[in-house]
Amino acid sequence: MRRQQRIAVSLELRKAKKDEQSLKRRNITDVSPDPSEQQTKGVSLTLPEIINGVNASDPELCFQATQAARKMLSREKNPPLKLIVDAGLIPRLVEFLKSSLHPRLQLEAAWALTNIASGTSELTRAVVDGGAIQPLVELLSSPHMTVCEQAVWALGNIAGDGPKFRDDVIFSDAIPHLLTLVSSSIPVTFLRNIAWTLSNLCRNKNPYPSDHAVKQMLPALFHLLWHPDGEVLSDTCWALSYLTDGCDTRIGQVVDTGVLPRLVELMSSSELNVLTPSLRAVGNIVTGTDHQTQLALDAGILAVLPQLLTHPRSSIQKEAAWALSNVAAGPRQHIQQLIACGVLPPLVAVLENGEFKVQKEAVWTVANFTTGGTVDQLIQLVQAGVLEPLINLLTIPDTKIVLIILDILFFILQAAEKISQKENMCLLIEGLGGIDRIEALQLHENRQIALTALNITERHFSEEEETGTTLPARDQDHEFLKHLTNTYQSSTTPKPGTRPKESLL
Repeated sequence: MRRQQRIAVSLELRKAKKDEQSLKRRNITDVSPDPSEQQTKGVSLTLPEIINGVNASDPELCFQATQAARKMLSREKNPPLKLIVDAGLIPRLVEFLKSSLHPRLQLEAAWALTNIASGTSELTRAVVDGGAIQPLVELLSSPHMTVCEQAVWALGNIAGDGPKFRDDVIFSDAIPHLLTLVSSSIPVTFLRNIAWTLSNLCRNKNPYPSDHAVKQMLPALFHLLWHPDGEVLSDTCWALSYLTDGCDTRIGQVVDTGVLPRLVELMSSSELNVLTPSLRAVGNIVTGTDHQTQLALDAGILAVLPQLLTHPRSSIQKEAAWALSNVAAGPRQHIQQLIACGVLPPLVAVLENGEFKVQKEAVWTVANFTTGGTVDQLIQLVQAGVLEPLINLLTIPDTKIVLIILDILFFILQAAEKISQKENMCLLIEGLGGIDRIEALQLHENRQIALTALNITERHFSEEEETGTTLPARDQDHEFLKHLTNTYQSSTTPKPGTRPKESLL
């Protein structure tokens, strides 16, 4: 029930940042694998000459014009992608893909289409509408490796544009051909393109790729997860992170392949491009059922996550804290395992000194910990020094985090009251400047914060409360307090501090 509450929490969606793999790639290689290009290296055709050559009947003229167009499209800066499309060359380039007697022409046409598809969605659509997908899929069986590899690259760019074109590639039966290539003896550079294309076929979730497609790809992804090349590993981990970014059933499909121990192992990689997606994939898995989270715990994630809280990159610290927050959303046994692995000291250190984006995730971890843990577990949390950094964070402008911290303090005070330690807890909070800050929040512009601060003050810090008499609360305050108290009374009540994996920026 706690995990189901994640879908009700409105937070910013996690976006693909610079650490994530690229959606599309353009081939800007200067040197063609075709030796015959040396004969035409000095020849530079104008656009009208290219148009005439592409539409010629002589295959050699077609080749020279297509090669010239490809070179224009391979410029590192400002390639004229739209110019080539507007010139109406795509239908002829697609036709050249079918010229099995002229593999050099096939290569140049596939290369040009690859670079056009690396552009905007409008340009990618022009390639798709030109009928390129099916002949590109057929080129995956080409006896010429360079032609085959360029077709893989082009399909990767098309699939990377979004779920519609991804599904068009899948429905064109590309996956079985790609899997055949994975199991063959191909150069590592070629395998990198295949792994990247497979990851784009796993990407996007509105809608997700079909179950059939996922089941086709998972065995190959498990195989690639053991490859020694860092780029292959990176794209394979990204693929698995996309497939686990969903419901429990989606997560279960991946977990059932047995990838968890290897993913956890890769979380210790010194290569950031491997560590980041493997951590993301495991972080997604622990948003699943308690059983799926337990499998991740059994695979050893708690031997790695505390160390990642001290990683030099704040983006890694944030993802590690996010993963820990979702472990803390589980049953008390999971919370006990968090304590046993020594996570509390680095968690408190992050709350004290981390970047704010990391501190936010750490606050969520503490919130889940306090609302799901036993009184004894809460005592250990307080003893670890969590109160001081939380109180210091009450002055931040983020209203959602301030409200969560107030809820944490309320719950800790409630727990202290149960074991007759409320007076000591109040003194501790007062000594840390907590009372002054809570009272100041009664004047906060956010009504919910002001009301929560008022209720904490009247319930736990007012003179009337200390002498045993309580002032009558306004009806609306009474209802709020009743709701808040009831929230924390049942161990089966969903936790307010859990989020879906989409929430991570």
